[in-house]
Amino acid sequence: MEVLEIFGYFCALLIGISLGLIGGGGSILAVPVLAYLFSVNEKVATAYSLFIVGLSALVGGFKQHFKGYVDWRTAIVFGIPAIIGVTLVRYFVVPAMPDVLFTISEFEFTRRMAMFGLFAALMFPAAFSMLKTRKETKKTSGDVKYNYPLILVEGLLVGGITGLIGAGGGFLIIPALVILANVDMKVAVGTSLIIIALKSLLGFFLGDALTMEIDWQFLMIFTAISLVGIFIGSYLGNFIDGKKLKKGFGYFIFVMAFFIFYMEFFVK
Repeated sequence: MEVLEIFGYFCALLIGISLGLIGGGGSILAVPVLAYLFSVNEKVATAYSLFIVGLSALVGGFKQHFKGYVDWRTAIVFGIPAIIGVTLVRYFVVPAMPDVLFTISEFEFTRRMAMFGLFAALMFPAAFSMLKTRKETKKTSGDVKYNYPLILVEGLLVGGITGLIGAGGGFLIIPALVILANVDMKVAVGTSLIIIALKSLLGFFLGDALTMEIDWQFLMIFTAISLVGIFIGSYLGNFIDGKKLKKGFGYFIFVMAFFIFYMEFFVK
């Protein structure tokens, strides 16, 4: 096993620990770890990330469920269009994308640039969401009302983005739950994990698992290490203030976004 691979598996553990400590965000690092430390292409990196993100979110979602912070009806209402969006993108759009999307003079804009460029661009609002202090809103379950047309559009959009970049998009889902369904903030956070799990796992199994060769041994090892990290992080959370770490992790995501831009657009 090469040094980079060993470091990659160590990063898988760190991804899980960060998820256990701060409750989100860590899975956004799965794509760069897979791409740059394990040298997998953009299709495989985003596909494997969906599986890793989905299982991690499922673990976190059930933890929130037992605390009473998951609204399952809202998860289904938001989840269905998101599942449709991610499945359509992973089954039809990504396999149909050519290696080179267009050429300007001698510059070739590749599929990898498009997918990783969008991924890096969306890391900025994800980082901002981690730096911003969320206002706790108190609402009763009777206040929940659904704006179905906007939910459909938002679900398809977030699902499509998830399909392209392989990340959960919690920073998009949580505000949508609060604004479009009038959900309490703590419930929105817990419910978003279930939505992320549903759309990521179903998008992977209904899309990528049917259209590409999956290295199940590698994927299960990487995912298992991440899940172990979640439980380690949850235990460490008893002694470490996750809220203070969250801001530092937000700044780290900024750095990773710039790194991805540099690697994809400036390094040949």
